[in-house]
Amino acid sequence: MPLLIFPKWCDDKGNTIACTEKIKVMQDNMTELQQMAQDAFEDALLMGCSEQQIRDFLQQLIENLENPYQK
Repeated sequence: MPLLIFPKWCDDKGNTIACTEKIKVMQDNMTELQQMAQDAFEDALLMGCSEQQIRDFLQQLIENLENPYQK
């Protein structure tokens, strides 16, 4: 699996998130998400699903995430 290259995490105003613990949580969450998505992707391929359909669905899944903290 390709190594994730993490961005410099920023808030909506462009300010860098500097808290070491917050950065660690973000990186851990993104690594876990990558592994879960990879596992689901491989399972779907083994079951005979179309690779493109799986990729399209995963993109749709991300695009449809809702922000429960909107102001």
